[in-house]
Amino acid sequence: MLRRILLGFLLLLVVTAASLAIWEPLTAEAPAAPAFKPTDVRIARDKFGVPHIFGKTDADVAYGVAYAHSEDDFSTLQEVLAMTRGRAGAMLGEDGAKIDYAAALIDARATTERDWPRLPADVRALFTAYAAGLNHYADKHPGEVRLSGLFPVTGEDVVAGFVLRSPFFFGLDSVLGQLVEGKDMYREGGPELDATGKLVPRADTPLGSDPADNGSNGMAVAPARSTDGATRLVSNSHQPWTGGVAWYELVVHSEEGWDFAGANFPGSPYPFLGHNKYLGWTNTVNRPDLIDVYKLVLDDSGANYRFDGAWRPLEQKRVWLKVKFGPFVVPVPRTVYRSVHGPVVKNEKGAFAIRYAGIDQSAMVTQYYRLNKAKDFAEWRAAMAGQGVPATNFLYADAKGNIGLFYNAMFPDRPAGYNWRGVLPGDTSRDLWTKTLPFERVPALVNPRSGYVMNANNTPWVAAGPGDELDAAAFSPLLGIEDDMTNRATRLIELFEASGQIDEARLKAIKYDTAYARTGYAKAWMDRLLALDTRSDPALREAQDLLRRWDWNLDGSGKGDALALMVLRPANGSHYQRRAAPDPRTVLNETVTHLQEHFGGIDPRLGTVLRLRHGEGAYRVDLPLDGGNDTVRASTLWDAEPDGRLKVRHGDSFVMFVTWDKDGRVRSESIQPFGSATTRPASPHYNDQAPLFVAHKLKPVLFDPAALTASGARFYRP
Repeated sequence: MLRRILLGFLLLLVVTAASLAIWEPLTAEAPAAPAFKPTDVRIARDKFGVPHIFGKTDADVAYGVAYAHSEDDFSTLQEVLAMTRGRAGAMLGEDGAKIDYAAALIDARATTERDWPRLPADVRALFTAYAAGLNHYADKHPGEVRLSGLFPVTGEDVVAGFVLRSPFFFGLDSVLGQLVEGKDMYREGGPELDATGKLVPRADTPLGSDPADNGSNGMAVAPARSTDGATRLVSNSHQPWTGGVAWYELVVHSEEGWDFAGANFPGSPYPFLGHNKYLGWTNTVNRPDLIDVYKLVLDDSGANYRFDGAWRPLEQKRVWLKVKFGPFVVPVPRTVYRSVHGPVVKNEKGAFAIRYAGIDQSAMVTQYYRLNKAKDFAEWRAAMAGQGVPATNFLYADAKGNIGLFYNAMFPDRPAGYNWRGVLPGDTSRDLWTKTLPFERVPALVNPRSGYVMNANNTPWVAAGPGDELDAAAFSPLLGIEDDMTNRATRLIELFEASGQIDEARLKAIKYDTAYARTGYAKAWMDRLLALDTRSDPALREAQDLLRRWDWNLDGSGKGDALALMVLRPANGSHYQRRAAPDPRTVLNETVTHLQEHFGGIDPRLGTVLRLRHGEGAYRVDLPLDGGNDTVRASTLWDAEPDGRLKVRHGDSFVMFVTWDKDGRVRSESIQPFGSATTRPASPHYNDQAPLFVAHKLKPVLFDPAALTASGARFYRP
């Protein structure tokens, strides 16, 4: 009897294990494949493996974009697609399940299903063709498919990826994290307001909810400021070097007039930044207050909330998160809630509703496409006025010599009388905004007298330097526009103001600047480190002496660079995220200990410590880097390796220099940290750009098809 019981129990375990191993793909509902047949698609690979996609129609090109990107990074593309289907947890485990929860909470699929039929026909055709290109690659390479039932994908799946990821670029992840974990809410971005919504003086160390991983530099120079009458644009984005928001370089050419060189993220049918023949732009993260949190008043049952004196049912839906543990996928139940305000999170402190810019809309997919095809400043501004992209600065330049900075944001049309930087009452419609201010209300600076515009994640008022400031008082504090500066912004203004007429070489020197200004948070932090009483600790006293002699430049040639790099990073993180500064003694002690343990002293060369590393074995690259986490040449975030080296994973990523000469002809150069095929170690383009990247060198962008053909590029059909 006991033996039969044990055998039965073992059989039950086997059946349960088998069920957990196979149930998830069996329950996944794959849609019908989109009906798209390409007319004529060709892909060309240049010397560095960058794909140039040619098509008879724009849709043909989108099909080729998907196929080419799959050839180089099909693994990451699948992770992005799994997120759009609520299956990231089944592929990536607990971290993926958190994304699935967020997608369910903001109801990204419902937004997409509602908006898809309303999108312009050419936009739907573009996304349908892109999905078909992904499916074509999956059909030809079934052994690379990571999750059963993921393919075929549809154009709606791809649009859902935009809807899901868009609000996370302006901090929704931080707000959700604080609410889910029941933490006190950080003060939101923008100048501080009192309880009535009036501007109050800003504190020395205000708190904020901005994620540390977002940055970028951008700059444009007008013909009047150039030595040769050229217009120049520098795109210098700071993104992770791998993963779902790592840049992928491409060039597209369609017989319908779509010609563009730039870069996109996995899951996009077009570049997000770059240039065509006539104009170009780049983006930098801006940090306005675009998220509002409301505390709801629930009844005793917790199923209803009070709104304008009446009780309303709190919408709720049961979702099953699919969480991978080893070979098994475990179903985990969760309930998502929604009020008239938007998504709702319950925690021990109550129920909190979230409302954010661009909520429940997918217009960004149309805006990016229209920007790609704009042929002059008027068309480009008309596309911007469509207001699909909820937030990000746009720095613009064109063949006619126009330059400008646009502090793009879908500002909520908020009523006065409330503290929009804090938690709002959720029982009244008086503080529930429903409209977005028109694009004409965003701060913009076009063709300033200084002849340049720049942004490095700083306040927009100083985009063109002294004498060309925007009037901050002309913009309501309810907009929540940041008023802080980064070291990168301070340095860019210093360098532009000191440069006189600017040629190409000087602009490149500005972009690759590695210095810290002896002002602002960096100076205040260094003063705190040097003021520590270290009489009882010779190692810390030695570190102070080294920092006193440091030349404030992380170029790798001076003494104290590695020490300064490491002690400045915590200070920059707290400044940028508007958190309280760390303890200076702790930071100095931890840095000294790390350098002594791994390098036998506190003054190793910067390039010995700070490294570009990628790959393993014969495919490994390991090169010295310079710059820091708030220098114009950005090495922003890194991980300490077992040997003590700091492996950079975020910072200068896709870099592009664009020039329109005085006759309006365009040429460009670019570089990436690794190569075009960052997840294909056997590819010759896995790391082939790395030596150029660390040496501050660029490669030509063969935007002209004739130049591409003459270079010996390899053409083929997908």
